[in-house]
Amino acid sequence: MSEPTTATPDPGAEPEPFRVADENLGDLASTLAATMAEVRQHGVILDRLGSEPEPEPPTSDAPADNAGPDPEAADTTPDSGPASVFILALGGQKYATELAALAGWVHYLFLPVYGREISTTRPWCAKWYEHPEAVARLHALWLAWQQLTDAEAGLSGPSTWHRDHLDQTLVHLRAPDGPFAACTTSPARPTHRVLATPAPVPAGGAQ
Repeated sequence: MSEPTTATPDPGAEPEPFRVADENLGDLASTLAATMAEVRQHGVILDRLGSEPEPEPPTSDAPADNAGPDPEAADTTPDSGPASVFILALGGQKYATELAALAGWVHYLFLPVYGREISTTRPWCAKWYEHPEAVARLHALWLAWQQLTDAEAGLSGPSTWHRDHLDQTLVHLRAPDGPFAACTTSPARPTHRVLATPAPVPAGGAQ
């Protein structure tokens, strides 16, 4: 008998429109609990990755029995402050890992519960992960969800998350002039286009 496998969410996959049938509402609580456990597991993995110390560069000129610090090496060591947990501050594999974890939360919790119907006044994009603003807003929403749905947040934590984070995110993310303004406004006509942003001003300003 083969063991069940858990597929890793693929940000490139275009999910079908989500609808929760009435007969399935009884299973929603267990589904949310399983998703929360999976998200927290991702958080533990990411915390471990972020807490691994950077290897120290070897000093070629120092003798083997010299245990004192090298003043020149100390001067060239960058001042490393606390790393940001915001996804736009990450890069490379760390960004990809965080985006995959975010996609799991978006596809299996956010959209089934809070997706709402797509319309001209409430656009959406199946390729939301290609819109930097959408990634930033959804990631910030997910971080707040992890904090405010934890038991330590107290009984009012989920209500605070809905009022201060979810409602504001939905207003801006799915506004007619938001990041999905050129994307899908009707489920029958899926489309995707990243809107152009203002060009950066060169250093020193325009002449």
